[in-house]
Amino acid sequence: MTSCTASPAPEEDWLRLDRQICFSLHAATRAFNGVYRVALKDLGLTYPQYLVMLVLWERGEQPVKKLGEHLRLDSGTLSPLLKRLESAGLVRRERSARDERSVDVRLTPEGRALREHALQVPRKIAAATGFDFDEMRDLRERLDRLTAALDAAALDDAALAEGAGVA
Repeated sequence: MTSCTASPAPEEDWLRLDRQICFSLHAATRAFNGVYRVALKDLGLTYPQYLVMLVLWERGEQPVKKLGEHLRLDSGTLSPLLKRLESAGLVRRERSARDERSVDVRLTPEGRALREHALQVPRKIAAATGFDFDEMRDLRERLDRLTAALDAAALDDAALAEGAGVA
C-alpha cells in the first residue's frame, strides 16, 4: 500500500473544499439519496428503511443490536426506523426468548413479499451511476478499504487518547 506522505498540491490548497475527499463522499451520498428517494418511492421506503430491509432479507431475523452493527447505526437512530417499519406492517419486534434484554426483529409476510418488488432498485441505481459492473465492484472495494483504514485510524487515535489520559 502506498503512503501519502507528500502531496502534489501546495499546502495552502489543502483546505480547499474541492480537495476534500470527505466532501466528495458527502456530495456523492446526497446524490445517491436523491436517486434512491425516487427508486424507493413505489416501495414506500426511505433509504435507511431500505437498508434495514436489505439486512433482514439477506440474514433473516436479527437482534436490534446486531442489526445496528450491520448498518453502523446506534439504537437511538435504529429504533424509530424499526417503529415505522413495524407500523407499515413490514417487520415485527419482539423480546427475545433467549435474552429478555434483547429485541429481535423479523420480517412479516408483507415484508418478505416486498423483496420481489425491490429487485428493480439495484438495477435503477446501477444505471444511474453510469458505471459498468467492474467499475462498481472496484469502487465498492476501494470504499471498503477506505472505511477499514478510517476505522483503524479512529481506534488508534482513541487508544492514544486513552493512553494519554484524555477522555
